[in-house]
Amino acid sequence: MRVKNKKTLIISTLLCCYLQFSHTVLANTPSNTQLTLVPEQLYSPLPSDVVPELASLGKFKVGVKTIEIVNPDQFDAATQTTKDRKLVVEVWYPSNTTSTSIKTSYENETRTGIEFSLQANAYRDAVVLSPNDDTKFPLVVISHGYTGYSTIMFYLAEHLASHGYIVAAIDHTDSTNADVDFNINPVSGFFSTLLNRSRDQQFTLNYLTKMTHFASAAIDNNKAGLVGYSMGGFGAINTIGACYNFTPATASAFTGLKDPEQVQKVMSLLNSCAGGQYKNASVDHKWQAVVAMAPWGGQHNLFKQEAMAKMNTPILYVGGSLDDISGYDGIKSLYEKTGSKDKYLLTYQNARHNIAPHPAPSVSKISEIDIGHYYEASWDSLVLNNTNKHFTLAMMDCYLKQQLDQCEYLDLSSSSNQVAVDGKTPKPWKGFDHRYSTGMNWHMSK
Repeated sequence: MRVKNKKTLIISTLLCCYLQFSHTVLANTPSNTQLTLVPEQLYSPLPSDVVPELASLGKFKVGVKTIEIVNPDQFDAATQTTKDRKLVVEVWYPSNTTSTSIKTSYENETRTGIEFSLQANAYRDAVVLSPNDDTKFPLVVISHGYTGYSTIMFYLAEHLASHGYIVAAIDHTDSTNADVDFNINPVSGFFSTLLNRSRDQQFTLNYLTKMTHFASAAIDNNKAGLVGYSMGGFGAINTIGACYNFTPATASAFTGLKDPEQVQKVMSLLNSCAGGQYKNASVDHKWQAVVAMAPWGGQHNLFKQEAMAKMNTPILYVGGSLDDISGYDGIKSLYEKTGSKDKYLLTYQNARHNIAPHPAPSVSKISEIDIGHYYEASWDSLVLNNTNKHFTLAMMDCYLKQQLDQCEYLDLSSSSNQVAVDGKTPKPWKGFDHRYSTGMNWHMSK
């Protein structure tokens, strides 16, 4: 017992000294001095045999640029007034770079506000590659969850850009790690998230395909894809036609309002369709492929069933069989209610909700609230990321670029596990090597 207490005392003393040292360093750092964060490399190379085929890097070098766009006169949930809604958007694109160019990094913070820097495989503010008139690059919009940030799926954005896409990932105002203090009021931005997720997606598409900007000459203005994770998926399904169906009970539960008159007003405000439309709503024809990862809302029946039945955009749903945030049954019900003739459901067996983010940065490993934003108990994040890259590229190549051979990667058997039947082992899923496609299920309707 004394040995255990002695060890505890030593550990406590060391921790105390470390904290005192940290506080001393910070106290003696001039207030106008910016501490430099060293970019962390989250990914290491793997043999090609264990990586899905379409997860391989494309032929283009990748540039990245941060832009700010403004959607004027939008309803602000916090002030109950209209004001300009500013969005920060990270844009990746095929680029012309030189061999002397230095790759950039992505800076952000955890849910508890710890800053970190991640090594990128892209070049900051590099020149956009000029395509031929008949080979402009389709646009893909990426939308994070609650809470999150634009680079939480940077691996996917860089991957798509290397294969000839322009990718725009949104920092959804009121819904980022920086905007929401999880210790004081973790739901402070949720009303805004419900209201604005689809609107932000549509406005980003409108801006990048209709306005003049640094990459406007390179974008194919008629073809766009959408990737949404969690609340980003909630928005994405609405963006392609699944009108919201908030009731007084759900409107009250998810906004915190109790007064019946206020609940009725907010319910009317929330029940929009296709990026904030209310009457005679129509889906933008440019949306031609969607990937909805762990989409929220199905478990609460927040979409009109008749509207979902009329959806016709090709869509891939991705979910964990043990998702305890969006609920796997809710995700599967969205797939089943979707009317699109080309629809798919990829299931990661024994995964929960964190199937989309990049691997956990080192600073997040101090507390559960931070690492719980990234960590999956039964899956390695690198495996999830590579698989997401493979299937997302297949969807975009198949439906945006009309590359029919890429559609074959979506024509799969129901199980990836290669379980022997009558002594015969099935072939692996297309794009996967023998023994390296386990733990997944596939549903499709074509």
